[in-house]
Amino acid sequence: AVLVLGGAGYIGSNAVDSLVEQNFDVVVLDNLCTGYKVAVNKKARFYEGDIRDKELLQRIFRTEKIDSLMHFAALSLGRESVDNPLKYFSNNVTGTQVILEVMQEFHVKHIVFSSSATVYGNTDKNPVDENCPTAPINPYGYSKVMMETIMDWAGKANGMTFVALRCFNVAGAKKDG
Repeated sequence: AVLVLGGAGYIGSNAVDSLVEQNFDVVVLDNLCTGYKVAVNKKARFYEGDIRDKELLQRIFRTEKIDSLMHFAALSLGRESVDNPLKYFSNNVTGTQVILEVMQEFHVKHIVFSSSATVYGNTDKNPVDENCPTAPINPYGYSKVMMETIMDWAGKANGMTFVALRCFNVAGAKKDG
């Protein structure tokens, strides 16, 4: 099964819909702090909880036979991250570390990570591409760089593969409204 972390949020719930449409077996974990349970595709199995809850993650991996992950579970407000940086580092960075520890424990090697174009900061480069240096300007952006770095080193250490999607200003609505 594919575990979609943050699968009740805007990007995550659209990813869940796409996976379900392609006949993947989908499991969602979301703490619903910014997501909505009603947005989760009814064909996906839903767990409410936090990515920092290692025992919950272990139970999901064991019960659902997880073989890959998509990680959309992050706090994402730049201004709020400046006002409360520890909240962002705890959820985003510590949460990602817990996820990677559980992946390693269960020998799961593949993760798609929703990073952010905020990792580039205010660059003069145009167009911005993957080779542009990272220079985040707030704790949210730094947390995304840290999350990518942790995944990179974890991959080097244990053969995990990951891809980081550095999206710019995602907006829209779900197909079903």
